[in-house]
Amino acid sequence: MKNYYRIMLGRKSAFAEEAFKGNFIGADFDIHQDLTGKLPENWREFNKAFIPVYLEKNPGKTKISAGLACGALWTVCKGIRRGDVVLSPDGSGSYYVGEVLDDYSYHAGHVLPHQRTVKWSNVRIERASMSEALRNSTGSIGTSSRISQYAEEIEGLIGGDKPPTITTNDANIEDPATFALEKHLESFLVENWKQTDLGKNYDIFEEDGKLA
Repeated sequence: MKNYYRIMLGRKSAFAEEAFKGNFIGADFDIHQDLTGKLPENWREFNKAFIPVYLEKNPGKTKISAGLACGALWTVCKGIRRGDVVLSPDGSGSYYVGEVLDDYSYHAGHVLPHQRTVKWSNVRIERASMSEALRNSTGSIGTSSRISQYAEEIEGLIGGDKPPTITTNDANIEDPATFALEKHLESFLVENWKQTDLGKNYDIFEEDGKLA
């Protein structure tokens, strides 16, 4: 099953363009060692081993911060699988979209040494075209966030589909979408009135002479 992730490429997307041109996603977190063979299936085991390493490099950080950092590193290196889709902000209001092609590899001396090869799409998703829920999820704090619950919307945006926008020229209508929904409901009730419980009761009252 394919999963979807938002991945930040450096603080404020500082390395997004480099990652796009180099066809990779990556992370750092001051863990300057090859993690090949050190990435268990369970992130808790990874955190147990590497939180002390992180804190040694960052003595001013809390264990909670260390846990979040190591968890994000594990996600980039191991949690994301081949075939998963990643969205990475480019720093200008859009998102690169790519498919992860391989497993973890280490690139010593690189700004983001813990890497995964990615095949980036030519399509970029504009943040403004996302639903509010997807914008909130992709804008969450941290290096990584899982956004698989929005798979259908993301695939639609990748394909160029956008949700229809309801507009009106009537200045008296404040919310066109709500107005359209109310009109649809009104039409439905008119056409199906006799099939509703209220409509059936109304007919009974008329027959009994209790309602003129």
